[in-house]
Amino acid sequence: MTTFSDHHFGSYEDTGDGFSITIIENMKEEYGLFVWPCSIILAEYVWQQRSRYTGTTVVELGAGTSLPGLVAAKVGAEVTLTDDSNRSEVLIHMRRQCDLNNIKCKIHGLTWGVWDTHTFSLCPNIILGADVLYESCAFDDLFATVAFLLQSNPSSVFITTYHNRSGHHLIGFLMVKWGLKCVKLLDGFTFMPSSKTSSLSGNIQLAEIVLDTANGNKKN
Repeated sequence: MTTFSDHHFGSYEDTGDGFSITIIENMKEEYGLFVWPCSIILAEYVWQQRSRYTGTTVVELGAGTSLPGLVAAKVGAEVTLTDDSNRSEVLIHMRRQCDLNNIKCKIHGLTWGVWDTHTFSLCPNIILGADVLYESCAFDDLFATVAFLLQSNPSSVFITTYHNRSGHHLIGFLMVKWGLKCVKLLDGFTFMPSSKTSSLSGNIQLAEIVLDTANGNKKN
């Protein structure tokens, strides 16, 4: 069953400093076609730091319904939305989200740990990923891809939201393995407006991750 959800950012009044994004959802068909709490929290973080995104190049990994990436595009970033190359239904859905909201984004299939021409062409200032740390078997490929993208632009940052169901020890190990470090870690609910928290649940963290240049940025 297809449903629509509206997500508001900034003022609800017609003052020009806010906007709404409508997301097409289909929970029954594919888990990548539903707006999960991590996506809502990351999108709000993008909105609250919107001046940081103006004029930047952004790549969203595992974008699915693409809410954080769409917000980044609305506040002035050049955005590329990506998801698994083998999930054509999700890639098509991402284009529908852009068309519905009249937002221009590039859309590419990007499978973590697989290097193709699209991957080599990316040089983001900011990488976004909402709830991409959910299957531990994919963590290594994810961090390999993140490290590669950060190396293409050493001043860039990976901003991700994830549930604490994820294996912290494994995340820490893989950050060391791929020459990364966490420079900011927040409880995802600390910066959320109270009007948005009532429908959300879970222990959600937001992390900003960069290259660990002090340790040579070398994979072990």
